Amino acid sequence: MKIFDQKNAFSSPWSRKEKVMMLLWGYVWMLLCSWTPKPFNKWRIFWLRFFGAKISGRPFVHQRARIQIPWNLTMHDHACLGDGAIAYSLGEIEIHKFATVAQEAYLCTGSHAFEREEMNLITAKITIGTHSFIGARAFILPGIEIGDGAVVGACSVVTKSVDPYKIIAGNPAKIIGNRKFATS
Repeated sequence: MKIFDQKNAFSSPWSRKEKVMMLLWGYVWMLLCSWTPKPFNKWRIFWLRFFGAKISGRPFVHQRARIQIPWNLTMHDHACLGDGAIAYSLGEIEIHKFATVAQEAYLCTGSHAFEREEMNLITAKITIGTHSFIGARAFILPGIEIGDGAVVGACSVVTKSVDPYKIIAGNPAKIIGNRKFATS
């Protein structure tokens, strides 16, 4: 967890350079990526890498996904950030191999120190484990780790880290089962 130093609730925690880079990123994504068809994934990945995202293998990023700060995003081979998914990456987000973040899911790494008058920005890393699945419109809070193979049900609000191969759902999300893979 990182607590940013701010003079008051209205001051930005970002440097001038970071603000310029975030503004530039927003325009690049809007003008060069958001309209591209699905087969142009390599083009979108190129721009993510150009802006500092850590990419390994061949992940997929939908053209309507939104990434706040690409240099805080790590995606591994065959990871997927779906249609309308939001990676609110004020802090780090790591999506491991074969993990899927479905449509309109929200990964939120930021909150505020509400006990302080300055309401400093607080960020904490979100980790999405290998072969895990985040359902449509699920909301993942800062600092959450989704274990390998775990499933988060649609519209769930995840307030606690999830153990591997658990199936969770609800608000707040609770364990509703275990995930088992069929063997051939």
